[in-house]
Amino acid sequence: MGPDMKHTAPARILAIAFLLVAAAGSALAQTATPAGLWKTVDDSTKRDKSLVRIVETNGVYSGKVEKIIDPESPKDATCKECSDERKDKPVVGMTIIRNVKASADDKAVFEGGDILDPNNGKVYRVRLRPFDDGKKLEVRGYLGPFYRNQTWVKVE
Repeated sequence: MGPDMKHTAPARILAIAFLLVAAAGSALAQTATPAGLWKTVDDSTKRDKSLVRIVETNGVYSGKVEKIIDPESPKDATCKECSDERKDKPVVGMTIIRNVKASADDKAVFEGGDILDPNNGKVYRVRLRPFDDGKKLEVRGYLGPFYRNQTWVKVE
């Protein structure tokens, strides 16, 4: 081994280690989140219902109805069955997802908040899980031991 070989091997090892750390960091940064504009799909009728925009503020996700797209739903619908401050308020512009955060146990899951079904006024605990490279969102609402699943499709 010549005198130059002693110094290049550690430099190569450091360069490879740096690249591996950088690659791992960029992979973590690309983890799908529930943020974006989603087309909601009714779990029983399979019809497109609305567009919901989910945003993140300081690690907390919330979602508002931007538009009702179901041709059979009134565009000026209100939440007649709601029992909180959203009672009789317009569904368009209403926050239906609140206080959701990334799971401490599973970085692919977002939970801890609630979701409102403005059709019946029920508030469910919620779990959001992006899948299919972030193109779809599993939305699971819990009420006691029972739950409902919907798959929402990313619009933007």
